[in-house]
Amino acid sequence: MATFRLDLEYDGHGFEGWQVQPGGRRTVQGALEQALQRVTGQRVRVVGAGRTDAGVHAEGQVASVACETHLDPDRLRRALNGVLPADVAVTACAAVSEGFHARYRARAKLYRYAIWNGESPSPLRAARFHWVPGRLDLGALRAAAALLVGSHDFACFRATGSATRSTRRTLTRLEVRGRPRGEVLLLLEGDGFLRHMVRILAGTLIEVGLGRRAAASLPALLATRDRRRAGRTLPAQALTLLRVSY
Repeated sequence: MATFRLDLEYDGHGFEGWQVQPGGRRTVQGALEQALQRVTGQRVRVVGAGRTDAGVHAEGQVASVACETHLDPDRLRRALNGVLPADVAVTACAAVSEGFHARYRARAKLYRYAIWNGESPSPLRAARFHWVPGRLDLGALRAAAALLVGSHDFACFRATGSATRSTRRTLTRLEVRGRPRGEVLLLLEGDGFLRHMVRILAGTLIEVGLGRRAAASLPALLATRDRRRAGRTLPAQALTLLRVSY
């Protein structure tokens, strides 16, 4: 029995998220497990570093799997890509120690939320960006972002109904790139993220950038721990998991 690390890229539009779900819904984990069964002849369980939601993309998702195979890592990668659907690919495959666990060994994840701030919609960006037509104040966005970096209780940025026991997370990076009336990218890196946390953070920051909320109000918002006080949950298609660090 060998353990492999699989690095993955996928287009989230056609998937109901990462995690296998009842009812035969199409998921990334399910597609990968089916491919592994076709290649190795075994039914195996794949562990992902993060459970991306429906519609969320990945450039650098990481998964781990234990299976018996005569294939070396590169041949396994090529064999899997030969049977996987076109919207998911194994970009790298490596043999790792038996104790490697993609989720529990992860130290940090880096996400990008992409915003198109043009006055008119951009059809060519619609599949990867969220359109915000009002002119964004990037100075205010950066001031608000700086107040969220660090270790905080992010309960107000957690989706309602989530059963996560602890809502304290550490953001090591919240960077605003781009220019008004163009592409604006939010880069968020941390030790872990609550359900919909990045998309709610982005929705709240956009309110700041549009002048509907003061940047200085963010610490008080965190203290409320009240989801109703934060911004709306932005659409999933603009969110991409860029990297998992170990």
